[in-house]
Amino acid sequence: MRTEFKLLGPNNTIEVERFDDPDVQGISCYLSYSQIGGISGAVGLAEEASEASVACRQTGEVVFDPAEVEEQEVIFSQRRSALFKNMRVVRMHDAETQTFVYLTYSTKLVDGSPKNAITAVHYGELGGGQ
Repeated sequence: MRTEFKLLGPNNTIEVERFDDPDVQGISCYLSYSQIGGISGAVGLAEEASEASVACRQTGEVVFDPAEVEEQEVIFSQRRSALFKNMRVVRMHDAETQTFVYLTYSTKLVDGSPKNAITAVHYGELGGGQ
């Protein structure tokens, strides 16, 4: 989705992409983030914004091996600048409430960003397992 026209190079956009949790079948996550255009964006030198949003949903039967799913694990990483900046999604497993929590944030070599987004997917039976 275009957010700003650039005379030279690609436009500034908001990108939305889906990825499936690599260790938990039946959960898909949707990320939205800005993409800088222009000449610096075209050649990969733009310093991308730290803001991102994540929404994860149950898209099928949730199947996973508890021995394979860590309590906290980076499940997605994407480079956001030419030097030292990445956007990550971390999955946290709250076994007590049978919920997966997904957190997105950005890292930087010297100074990360406190900007983040969170979503959760409950996979257990509601209402006492009836």
